[in-house]
Amino acid sequence: MMIQLGIETLLKDQPDLLRGKKIGLLTNMTGLDSTLTSTIDLLYNEPTFHLTALFGPEHGIRGDGVEGAEIDSYTDSKTGLPVYSLYGKTRKPTKDMLANIDSIVVDLQDIGVRYYTFISTLSLVMEACMETGKEVIVLDRPNPIGGIREGNILKKELSSFIGKHSIPNRHGMTIGELALLYKYEFGLNCPLTIIPMKGWVRTMYHTETGLIWVQPSPNATGESMAVLYPGMCFIEGTNLSEGRGTTRPFEVVGAPFINSTTLANTFNNLDLLGVIARPTSFVPTYSKFKGERCFGIQLHITNKKFFQSYKSGLSVLGLIASTYPTSFRFLGEGQRCSFNLLAGTTKLQSMVLENKFDSFFDECEEECRAFERKITQYFLY
Repeated sequence: MMIQLGIETLLKDQPDLLRGKKIGLLTNMTGLDSTLTSTIDLLYNEPTFHLTALFGPEHGIRGDGVEGAEIDSYTDSKTGLPVYSLYGKTRKPTKDMLANIDSIVVDLQDIGVRYYTFISTLSLVMEACMETGKEVIVLDRPNPIGGIREGNILKKELSSFIGKHSIPNRHGMTIGELALLYKYEFGLNCPLTIIPMKGWVRTMYHTETGLIWVQPSPNATGESMAVLYPGMCFIEGTNLSEGRGTTRPFEVVGAPFINSTTLANTFNNLDLLGVIARPTSFVPTYSKFKGERCFGIQLHITNKKFFQSYKSGLSVLGLIASTYPTSFRFLGEGQRCSFNLLAGTTKLQSMVLENKFDSFFDECEEECRAFERKITQYFLY
């Protein structure tokens, strides 16, 4: 099945929405139609549209910036348009950036997880447009891991660029639905229009959309990585390797001090649904343990419909932390250390160290049910 993306709905059904307006476009290499034609080209080459500026999130509009690296603004060599980086000196558009713009069009592929920074950039764009009276138009795209929710709701005191709003780790919404949530629940009351998809349903994973996977960031290698990411991203906040610098980031976890076979066996003995662990070793080409041999496991999804990434990722951490208490550690110190910012709560560190989650996962399920009751009014599909 091939769905119709928001950019295609705009051009086929609602082109008058952009005519006569000066347009800014927030996008990257994922801003494409179903034939892989760039949204930049589609808007720039349409003679009745007036594209005046481009805006880039983390990794830049071409996706060649490494994670966490600041990106400068520049002039695009192909179109001659200014490219304003929203992952450099500022992460929120300034008044000067918006001066020659009536509407900002957003066409970004989200990955479906709270700590993916594109949705924080969306939030800051909406905030800037609220303050300046500019319009935001979101071209909707699929949530590649479907409409399922997992995890805990972020505590407001742990709001950051890697998790701005009180939503669960795996939010189960499209980027257009998130924009509606931001406007009506979190006070980002800018002029807002969502251009919906056609044919997408909430049970779909990426492979069921008929679309080609284009990496939204350098380590977002495919659907398996995306499904694992809500839980395996926690590894970033520890001294373990999450597989950056390998061909399977967020699918593997390891360190030089781990016994691969023991970890695989103890994880598999948990009998978690939809997943099996395989002993593995790897040598990262950059990031943690660059050039060192790491031992650990690769998680293989056997049934994504039943697989619980959040529970699986924390279970991996609990097993490693309790087995290697003198070697395992969290990165940073204090309440706002990187692990807590990812977790959105300070409760998890002690649970991981003791490998005792007690009723925590049940509490998370109740939080997700309450969140779903609040957000269904914003569902477009």
